[in-house]
Amino acid sequence: VQLQASGGGLAQAGGSLRLSCLASGRATIKNGVGWFRQAPGNEREFVAAISWSDGNTRYADSVKGRFTISRDNTKNTVFLQMNGLKLEDTAVYYCAADSRLPAVIFYDYWGQGTLVTVSS
Repeated sequence: VQLQASGGGLAQAGGSLRLSCLASGRATIKNGVGWFRQAPGNEREFVAAISWSDGNTRYADSVKGRFTISRDNTKNTVFLQMNGLKLEDTAVYYCAADSRLPAVIFYDYWGQGTLVTVSS
């Protein structure tokens, strides 16, 4: 599975951005897709994940109520709608497959990352 993340950029605090993750390649996603982020000097952390089959979702406490993960199976694409952005959301965001679990170790495939910068 190859993953291509896009949609990052600069946003003001309180604003919104929408990230996309396009999956391609011979292998198909069976379990799910997750979004992770990594700020400078920090470890990569879980943000959200979605089940490929039934669309069940899970979120990190830090983004609950502000971020929404969704998928379009027909287009092999997963989205991360980020509203109410905070300065601490600034990070490189990565999409990953093939799991629904909230830890880096469960994911075998990673996209290249897209930078999100939130300014005051």
